[in-house]
Amino acid sequence: MSYGLYIGRNLTADGLAYLAGYGDEPSSHWLEIVPRRHHAADAKITVGVTPEADLPGLLSEIPQVAETARHIRVSYSYYKGVPAPLTNGGLNEYGVAVRDIWSTSRHELIEMTPPTQSGPNYSDLARIVLERTRTAREGVELIATLIDTYGYADYGGNSHLIADPQEAWVVIECAGGQKLWAAERLGPDSIRASRPGFIGEIPVDQPDHPDFLYSPNLVSFAAAQGWYDPAARRPFDFNSIYGDGKGRWAGVQWIEAEMAVRARRPEKIAFTDIIWAIRTEKLTGDTAGYGQIVPLIQPDHAELRHLWHTQIGAIAAPFVPVFMGVRDVPAEYRQHRYLTAGESSRFLDLRHARKGNPASASQVPQGIEATRSAAAVFKRLLNLIARHHEFFLPEVTATWEAAERKLLQAHPVIVDTAATLLQAGKPDRASEYLTYYCHTELRAALDLAETLAQGLDVRTRLLFGISDDLEPRSAEQIW
Repeated sequence: MSYGLYIGRNLTADGLAYLAGYGDEPSSHWLEIVPRRHHAADAKITVGVTPEADLPGLLSEIPQVAETARHIRVSYSYYKGVPAPLTNGGLNEYGVAVRDIWSTSRHELIEMTPPTQSGPNYSDLARIVLERTRTAREGVELIATLIDTYGYADYGGNSHLIADPQEAWVVIECAGGQKLWAAERLGPDSIRASRPGFIGEIPVDQPDHPDFLYSPNLVSFAAAQGWYDPAARRPFDFNSIYGDGKGRWAGVQWIEAEMAVRARRPEKIAFTDIIWAIRTEKLTGDTAGYGQIVPLIQPDHAELRHLWHTQIGAIAAPFVPVFMGVRDVPAEYRQHRYLTAGESSRFLDLRHARKGNPASASQVPQGIEATRSAAAVFKRLLNLIARHHEFFLPEVTATWEAAERKLLQAHPVIVDTAATLLQAGKPDRASEYLTYYCHTELRAALDLAETLAQGLDVRTRLLFGISDDLEPRSAEQIW
């Protein structure tokens, strides 16, 4: 389902807007830095879903653009049968950040989705926005053009939160194969949580309203189905007409209210408040595949854009900055076999592949698999915490907060040093410096997690014993 949170720049202590959240899928997750790439004039990309997906469809090809942007993203290996690798979004070199969040369509739309649906799926849209756009508005317009031209292959409805330093947009794409979508603009005074993606009333009587965009058939299709009567002059409530009809979910109401209280303080919303909003045990648990916070900055050099990353849910991992100028990702944070869909039937051995069964070979490089899996290490710690969260969660959280304070204190120096190298015309030196820093801190976070896990393991065995109860424990969550 995933979770997204947007905070407008007028509400923060540093005057920056933020887009944060996590992915919510039962599969492996890994960090990627994708370089800027040039493509041939006739290049194509494959998009869509297969007949094996939860809502079946067909793969198709659409044209690639001449150049795609450098970006940072988290990928994962499985959700509802949609072809992997998948992504919920990330940040590109132009400062556009994307989060993908489930948003179910009404059941009639899901039922009318044709088994031959085609066009980009939710992950395709997130990736293509990262690859091709320079503003959030461009992201909305690109999604609209792609759906209108090629269709949309869905699993029951979805949404995207797209943001740049100036504004953000919530875009909801409907199931049903009718090319229905709507978008709402968020501004500098906005606080918006998505879980699921939500749009309420749309002023359809003001077609040029600056805060709303939608497909040309949005009103006419609803009227044809008897879901909306234009003659009644009632508000066009998108959630009631096309969504689940439940309005803003309880968790959304709670976190938006909590952040609004912080925004009213003289000091406004601090970066640590946003960390808290993604880490709080009321919203984050085992389903959170990672954590991500994007400060929507406008630096002089694109290499200084960055996001803060945790490899699994932030309860069991500290946020560490990853800069756009970083050369690559530490091996420990790349894709491992742990929780990767399909790997349970594959081998890091070519004997079966050489005998005519190429599908038996692992898709993970052996050298990478020989390193620690950051996801597995942090997940072990998560389970140690969750089993006796009333004892262990407060002290582990305090440890993460202390580690993040050190990173925040060092952050201006890191940025200034890299900026000095870039201004001096030494981008390679800047990249080496940022790469060394990020690799060091990501591995330090992993070392700290292993140390904490060893301590909690010993204490668990002595104080409680190792339980084989099939019912897992965790702190109470709102959703």
